[in-house]
Amino acid sequence: MSGQAALVTGSTRGIGLASAVALARQGFAVAVNGPADDDELAAAVEQVAATGARVAATPLDVTDFDAHYAAIADVEDAIGPLTTLVNNAGVSVMNRGDPVDVSDESWDRCMTVNAKAMFFMTQAFAKRLLARERDASCFHSIINVTSSNAEAVAVARAEYCASKAGAAMVSKAWAVRLGADGIAVYDVRPGVIDTDMTSPVIDEYARRAEEGLTLVPRVGQPVEVGEIIGSLASGKLPYTTGQVIYADGGMLVQRF
Repeated sequence: MSGQAALVTGSTRGIGLASAVALARQGFAVAVNGPADDDELAAAVEQVAATGARVAATPLDVTDFDAHYAAIADVEDAIGPLTTLVNNAGVSVMNRGDPVDVSDESWDRCMTVNAKAMFFMTQAFAKRLLARERDASCFHSIINVTSSNAEAVAVARAEYCASKAGAAMVSKAWAVRLGADGIAVYDVRPGVIDTDMTSPVIDEYARRAEEGLTLVPRVGQPVEVGEIIGSLASGKLPYTTGQVIYADGGMLVQRF
């Protein structure tokens, strides 16, 4: 995949790191993103570099909206013109509980990171792609990691669900805007995946998965979502854009 280069936000652990590794193994140059002065960022860069790929560390807080465009420019100076943006950075609620007790701080945090940052990172990426001549042999895409909670309510995380529903619409809006420009946009919706974010409840969900919550009777692993993202970024679903890809073991399949 010579010429393919990706920026993966929130890629020091979990789904983001698995996606960065999957892309690197497919020949992408990869920019790994995390907070500045974070030991996890250095460790993630080392892990991705072990694949033999070109790798750059990208210390950026995705909520620093004024820094998006310059950060992407720095990434391109380091690993070449980007063909791919994976918007993975996200947060959960500050406290699980009754929606009547949700604070505006937790609401704003979810909305800012999960939806607003995704919109404006995509905007900065799109501006750079649209302003230059692109290699027609390379597949160009934006892959947004939302959640099954974009449509399925988890009442104890109401503000998270609302932010992921907003992120899902961000994906649709950019798919419509960029389709004619040859930039595909996808919405990957993980279900119950074994990550740090889900660790407080993963045992309960593993039990429920075995009892029928998911059609595949287990929880998912970050590497599985990473492989899905790698396939999308490589153009292995040709003549598609705007699609929702459910990485949820069949959890949201309607049944009676």
